[in-house]
Amino acid sequence: MEYSNKQDKCRKKGISTEGGEIRQNDRQMLYKVPVVITIFFWIIKIMATTVGETGADYMIEKLNLGLTNTTIVMSILLIIILLIQFKARVYVPSIYWLTVVLISVVGTLVTDNLTDNLGVPLQMTTIFFTVALMVTFVAWYVSEKTLSIHSIYTIKREAFYWLSILFTFALGTAAGDLIAEGLDLGYLTSALIFGALIGLVTIAHYVFKMSAVLAFWIAYILTRPFGASLGDYLSQSQHAGGLGLGTSGTSVIFLLIIIILVFYLTKTRRDAPSLTVELGKS
Repeated sequence: MEYSNKQDKCRKKGISTEGGEIRQNDRQMLYKVPVVITIFFWIIKIMATTVGETGADYMIEKLNLGLTNTTIVMSILLIIILLIQFKARVYVPSIYWLTVVLISVVGTLVTDNLTDNLGVPLQMTTIFFTVALMVTFVAWYVSEKTLSIHSIYTIKREAFYWLSILFTFALGTAAGDLIAEGLDLGYLTSALIFGALIGLVTIAHYVFKMSAVLAFWIAYILTRPFGASLGDYLSQSQHAGGLGLGTSGTSVIFLLIIIILVFYLTKTRRDAPSLTVELGKS
C-alpha cells in the first residue's frame, strides 16, 4: 500500500516507476546542489567570495583588461559554465563551485559597473539589489512554495537558485563597499562587522531556533561582504589599510584552498551522502 502511494506520487511528478524502480525523467532531476551544508561549504563560499573580489581586481588592473572587457569575458565564461551546470543530471562539486566562483566575479563586476561606469551611488545599488533579491525570493516562493536549498531538483528551482545567488553577490559587494569605503570604516573593521553578524545568525539558528532556510540565506548574503572585505584587507597595500599581499597572491592562495577542498568533497561526498529526491519533499 505504501509503495503504491509512492508510485502515485511519482506519476503525478512525472517520475518513471517502470520495473518497480523509481527513476527520474529529464524534468525531475537528482539534487543539483550540496545536500548537506557543512563547514566546508561555508569555507569554500567565503574563499570564492574573496576570489571574486581579488580576481576581478587582478584582471582589471594587472592584466589591463579594464572593467568593461573583464565584465564581458567573465559573463561569457559564466554563461558557459551555467549551461554545463544545468545540463548535469546530478550535483558535481567541481562544476557547482566553479559556477559559484564565476558568479561571484560577475556579481562583483555588476556592482562595479553601476558605481564606476554609471556613477550610481553605493546607497542606491545596495537598495536596488536588496529589492531585486526580495522580488526573486517572493517569485520563487509563490511559484514553488519553498526557498529551501534541499529542494533544488527541477530546472525552474535551479534557475531561481542561481538568480538569487547572483543578487546576493551583487548586494554583498555593494553593502561591503558601502561599509568599508563609503562610511570610511576600513577593510578590517568591515570584515569584523560582517563576521560578527554571521556569528549572531549562527547563534539565532542553533540557540533560538531561527528557521534553517532564513538563517542560510541571511548567512549567504553576509558572507559576501565578509569575504570581500577580507580579500581587500589581505590584498590592498598597507597605505590603503591592507596587508599588501596583492590581488594575484591572495587569489592564488584562496584558489588553491578551494581546489583542495573541492577535491576532498568530490572524494568523500561529505556534502552529498544521498542524492535521491525524497518523495513528497518540497
